[in-house]
Amino acid sequence: MKTIELEKENLLTKTNTMSGAQALVQALIDENVNLIFGYPGGAIMPVYDALYDVEDQLNHILTRHEQGAIHAAQGYARATGKVGVCMATSGPGATNLITGIADAQIDSTPLVCITGQVHSHLLGTDAFQETDVIGISMPVTKWNYQVTRAEEIPEAIAKAFYIARSGRPGPVLIDITKDAQFEKLKYSYQPFKGMRSYQTKNNLNQDQLRNAADLINSAEKPMVLFGQGVILSEAEKEFKTFIEKAGIPAAWTIMGLSALESDHFLNVGMLGMHGNYAPNKMTNECDVLIAVGMRFDDRVTGDLSRYAKQAKVVHLEIDPAEIDKNVKADVAVLGDAKESLSALTELLQENEHLSWLQEFRKLEHEEHETVISEELRPSVEALSMGEVLHEINKNTKGEAIVVTDVGQHQMVACRYAKFKRSKSMITSGGLGTMGFCLPAAIGAKMGQPDKEVIAVIGDGGFQMTIQELGTIFQKKTAVKIVVLNNEFLGMVRQWQELFFDKRYASTTMANPDFQSIVKGYGIAAKKVTKREDLESAVSEMTNHKGAYFLEVKVGKENNVFPMVPTGASVSEIRLK
Repeated sequence: MKTIELEKENLLTKTNTMSGAQALVQALIDENVNLIFGYPGGAIMPVYDALYDVEDQLNHILTRHEQGAIHAAQGYARATGKVGVCMATSGPGATNLITGIADAQIDSTPLVCITGQVHSHLLGTDAFQETDVIGISMPVTKWNYQVTRAEEIPEAIAKAFYIARSGRPGPVLIDITKDAQFEKLKYSYQPFKGMRSYQTKNNLNQDQLRNAADLINSAEKPMVLFGQGVILSEAEKEFKTFIEKAGIPAAWTIMGLSALESDHFLNVGMLGMHGNYAPNKMTNECDVLIAVGMRFDDRVTGDLSRYAKQAKVVHLEIDPAEIDKNVKADVAVLGDAKESLSALTELLQENEHLSWLQEFRKLEHEEHETVISEELRPSVEALSMGEVLHEINKNTKGEAIVVTDVGQHQMVACRYAKFKRSKSMITSGGLGTMGFCLPAAIGAKMGQPDKEVIAVIGDGGFQMTIQELGTIFQKKTAVKIVVLNNEFLGMVRQWQELFFDKRYASTTMANPDFQSIVKGYGIAAKKVTKREDLESAVSEMTNHKGAYFLEVKVGKENNVFPMVPTGASVSEIRLK
């Protein structure tokens, strides 16, 4: 008892002598962290004991699974622009973080993940709950490090936060042995300033800027593709000034969604496999293609051998590894998007491309007549996912944060949700992680408590992390949950219908009574099966003060169109 009391006293003493666990907690406080997500266990227990003394400064959210913890940290980071923090014990606790770490790596989400580890003298002995988390996580982290001495902790944490948030953001993992958590040190904390071997951004090349400006100024059919780089660099204002001065139509990746308000006159919609008809078709019609903070992934490009071959390509990107990786750039501007866009805009001539923009409008009309009008006002009895999103838009007026899982509902939400502000769409883009949405929505709501957060989930993804309803129940988190229930793994089923002769192998879902489960967690719930009940149910949900669960039965075999089939050119996008 005396030892515990002495350690508590040491945290406040002038000598700053404390345990490694206390040093870790104090370092998080010194980094202005006030919220972390995690799950305790044997190898991280000293840190949890230290957290007990600082509950008024550092709020720990107990999730129901370590994967829930890291997805919640991702949602927090994406909604706030801050570094998300999560914590787990060794062995299975650490390995349960790996999916979320991989998700954060490919989507450039800044995270600091802290794992406990067995005593240092047991490393490599296959001790109870020992795994080589450093080796396992190395391919999916921006940086990782194992701490075996308490004196390493302050610098390791400072370095972790610096690397996670700087340059192209990403996840960092710090693994701390249990003896290092008990060991004493004299605490001193200095924010990390950088190192020669790690360059966060490049100085802008003036020649490349001039070359880019020359191409854009002389273009007759220019087109902009923008991704999450605009959001990560907080370049939304600079981006809007750039496209407005040059009068260039701008299309977005799902990770770039909400960087430009939905109703902006130059916003021409979503790129990619289930994107809008016009931007996909016009990619192979434009004469200059300007990519800003996006990486030309396969879901955007389709068949690379037939992608934008007629166009000169200008690529604005912070990560040199992305330049020429998939699409060869005629001009590459390496640097932070905020700085690059500001410098490039100064060199541009004011312009309008009204006849070119009108070509987009014609294709938009064609898509609306063939796809959108039926999706938003179906002529069949079964409800569509699109009309659910339409009702959500009417109630939120573009002010809500929408979080999605992965599948058909994700594509529908990205296509139809409307936004007025940046950082309003949170989804798993590059990895496509089912189970992401519910915990990510919790993190987003805790990071932005004054904003409405709506989780849009399929019945399959919901059941992957359904246990996080317990986190909502315990913390009274006012997340609004919309499950679009078609009793199928819908996206896989759609592919089976179109490309596998309707052989629905292992995609039918026999679902439980979601209403009973949710009500068991003390969450208000309603189920809609008829169109005439939808409007009032969505209104009731958005007006409800606490957490709310809305289940909507939608058409079992509805498909998401437009669609670029796998291996096809973006020009071959199908409307039906």
